[in-house]
Parts: sequence; structure tokens; C-alpha cells
Amino acid sequence: MPTQRGLTQDPEFLKFWAASAISDVGSQVSALALPLIAVLTLGATAWQMGLLSAAGSAPVLLVGLFAGVWVDRLRRRPVMIVADLARAALLLLVPLASAFGVLSIGILYAVTLLAGTFSVLFDVAFLAFVPSLVPGRALMDANSKLETTSSMAQVAGPGVGGVLVSALGAPFAVLIDALSFLGSALFLLRTRVTEARSASPAGRASVLAEIREGLEVVVRHPILQALARCSATTSLFSAMFLSVYVLYMTHDLGLGPVAVGLVFATGGVGSLAGALVAGRAARRYGPGPVMLYAILLFGLTGLAVPLAVLVPRVALPMVVGSEFAQWMAIVVYYVNAVSVRQAIATNRLQGRIHATMRFLARGAFPVGSLIGGALGSMIGVPLTLVVAAFGLLLAFVWLLLSPVRSLRAMPQSEQAEPVPVSR
Repeated sequence: MPTQRGLTQDPEFLKFWAASAISDVGSQVSALALPLIAVLTLGATAWQMGLLSAAGSAPVLLVGLFAGVWVDRLRRRPVMIVADLARAALLLLVPLASAFGVLSIGILYAVTLLAGTFSVLFDVAFLAFVPSLVPGRALMDANSKLETTSSMAQVAGPGVGGVLVSALGAPFAVLIDALSFLGSALFLLRTRVTEARSASPAGRASVLAEIREGLEVVVRHPILQALARCSATTSLFSAMFLSVYVLYMTHDLGLGPVAVGLVFATGGVGSLAGALVAGRAARRYGPGPVMLYAILLFGLTGLAVPLAVLVPRVALPMVVGSEFAQWMAIVVYYVNAVSVRQAIATNRLQGRIHATMRFLARGAFPVGSLIGGALGSMIGVPLTLVVAAFGLLLAFVWLLLSPVRSLRAMPQSEQAEPVPVSR
């Protein structure tokens, strides 16, 4: 295994890193192309666009907890390869259906739902695989590097996607994402890492029993419980915030499409900055204090958005500054939180712990969106943003009242697991 300083010289990590980066860029293209296909090619209504969005977010709720069990029962690298190949095949259906003149909104629903399902499986396996790839002392560095390329894709991807959609047409721009998944699978095939072998089928509990075990570990472990509560609270109130965010910028602040695009692009730059400083901050101050103050900064800087309506002359700089600071803060929190989870979890539970965390956090998102839309209609959009921003500050309280605040070094897994290994 590489040392913390040697990740950029370790060929296995570099291949894994390349797989992640290629997939990230391709996914950004599809994130833009699929909605554009629905609107521009198929003339989708608002209701159909809502269903398309739901098809993309539903898999984490439908299969998220099951994915954790499957990932813990199997070796993670083959799971990621299969997920990449499946997503590539599904996305190839879009340009093929367009070429044969049979593309429909129903096909888009199906592709989005099934590709999203394999994405959930890939993401859980991805997080569970990293501790097999690098030693515990290098987890923070590895996650910072992986998040850096993800943030760079967030910055560059929409622009690249826009050019490809203009040059090739939206259906054929999706072909680029399909090829990116094939590229990711190729690099993963070339990554040689020793993974611990899962328990034999005869020694396994039922799927539901294993799901329950993962939930119980998260609920009973004081650090994991605090992180789960913090992440779920952040997702709930972030969804409330985002549900009326664009409406607020266009209607209340009078920002045009270019200005709104500038705001979102600034968020990508902020996330890149967060990925670059997350590891350094944790090494200097400890992961616990860094997470604590990052999530506090996330909530406080969100207050600048509704306050911007009071000072219209500087509304755009206030919103842009808030977008940068919030994305930077949340990425610093995320990199540290994932690294701490990976360090705490035993190999046998890696998949289920990450799946449980994602289920609790992502499951709060549709609830927050509904609440945000309802509040926006009842009390107005600016006040809804104020409620959401103050709600985000509650996430800080969960960490403040937990052992996370005194976590000055990466924690250790609570039990050793001397298991045989296989290639």
C-alpha cells in the first residue's frame, strides 16, 4: 500500500483516480444532456420533467440499503466494473433510440431510473473500496484528491456538456458519458488491489438482518450517529433552500440567466477550493473541529442569500460570495466525514455504513423540497430561505453535542477482522 506522501506515485491509486475522474466528467455531460433531450427533443411538460428528476433521485431510496448489503457480500472492484458497464449500455440506448426515431420520454425515464440504480451501487462500492486501496493514515489525502477531480468536473463539465450538445445534439452527447463509463471500467480492470474476502454464503444472515445491523451500528456509534444527524439535517434544509433558490434569484433579485449561471459556476469553484484545503485543515486542526466549523460556516454564509434582497445594489456579489463559501465549507465537511466513516468502519460493514448514511441524507432531500415549496407559497420565498438558513445551523448543534468536537485524529476501527484475502 502507498504511504500518505506516495499516493501520486502509487500506480494502483492513480488508475483508480483516473477511473473516477473520467466518470465524473462524463456524468456532468449527461446531467445537462438528458434534461435537454426531454425539453428540446421530446417537448416534455413540467410534470414530465418532475418525473424525470424523481427517476434520478429515487434509486437511493429504493435500493440504497440493499446496495450496502450487496457491496459487503462481494468484492468491491468487480461491483464497480459491472456498474460501469451497465451504465454504459443503458446510456447507449439513448443515441441508438434517437438514431432509429423511437426515442420517447418513457425510454428516458427507464434509462434514468436504471442508470441511477447502478450509480447507487457504484457509489457505495466506491466508498467502501478506498480503505482497501490506501492505508488509514492516507484516507484523508485520498478522499481530498478524489473530491478535487470531482469538483473540477463540476466546474468544467457543464461547459463541456454545452459545447457537445451544441455540436452533436443532446442525444449523441450522451454517448460521451457512455464512453466515459467504459473508460472508467477499463482503468478499474487494470487496478490490482487485495480485497478482504466476504463471509461464505453459509455464514450470512438474511438481507434484512444485515440491513438492520448496518442501521444499528450507525445509530449506536456516537460519532457515526452525530454525522448521520448532521448530514440528514443539512440535506433537509438544503433541499428547502434549493427548491426556491432559482425562483428567488430571478424574481426577487432580478438576476438574468447569465448571472444565475455565474452563481452556480462559482459554487463549482468553491467546491474545488474545499477539496484542496480539506486534508490540510484536518491534519492541522483535527477532523472533528474542521467538520464542526465547516458546517457552521455553511449555515452562516447561507444567511447572506436572503439578506441580499435588502441591498439590491450588491445582491449579486453577496449571492456569489455565499455560493462560493457554502460549497467550499460543505466539501470540507464531506471529505472529512467520509474519511472518518471509512476509518471507523470494519471491512465487513463498509458498504452498509456508507449506504445507511446516504439513505438517511438523500432520503431527507425530497421531504425538504416539498416543505420548501409549500413554505414558499405560504410565507414567501425570502422568508423560506431565512427559515432554511437557520435550519442549516441546527446541523452544527448535532456535532457540537457529540464526541466529534474533540476528534483531533482519525479514529480507529473498533474491532480487527483477520480474514483471508483474495485477488
